[in-house]
Amino acid sequence: MRKARSVRRFAFVLMLLFAAASQCSASVTIAESSGDEATSALAIAEEAVVSAYQAVLGAEEAGANVTDLLVRLNEAGELLTRARTAYNVGDFDSALNLAVQSRQKLNGFISEADALEEAAISERYLDFLINVVGSIVGTVAVAFVGFVSWFFLKRKYEKTGSAA
Repeated sequence: MRKARSVRRFAFVLMLLFAAASQCSASVTIAESSGDEATSALAIAEEAVVSAYQAVLGAEEAGANVTDLLVRLNEAGELLTRARTAYNVGDFDSALNLAVQSRQKLNGFISEADALEEAAISERYLDFLINVVGSIVGTVAVAFVGFVSWFFLKRKYEKTGSAA
């Protein structure tokens, strides 16, 4: 009887040890999975920030007003920095959440930057056309007015010259 109790205790302790070990194993597996998800989310968010930066740079070089885009890009960059910090201290859930928020800040960002760039290019082209066409029309107008003035002055001179 004493031996049976001892075996039961041993079995009970062994089951407790297995249960504790499986809990540790499950939390390590969950932490690794969460760490992998956070790593992936950080990489995606970093790629989005870099792409957004390049889009803003292109729009700015085209002459677009990118102030609002830069504000959003800075907010996304701040969220990404906080996500990277959380990841470095092992807070994978916060890192994942912040990386996703950073990525969401940039939804539709590149299309907005491209639209601003196209609008700036169109505006520059229109300004160029106005300047070129305006200059040509102005030159033709000055030449025409000069020619007409010369013609009328010549006729007046011929009439006054022949009468004298």
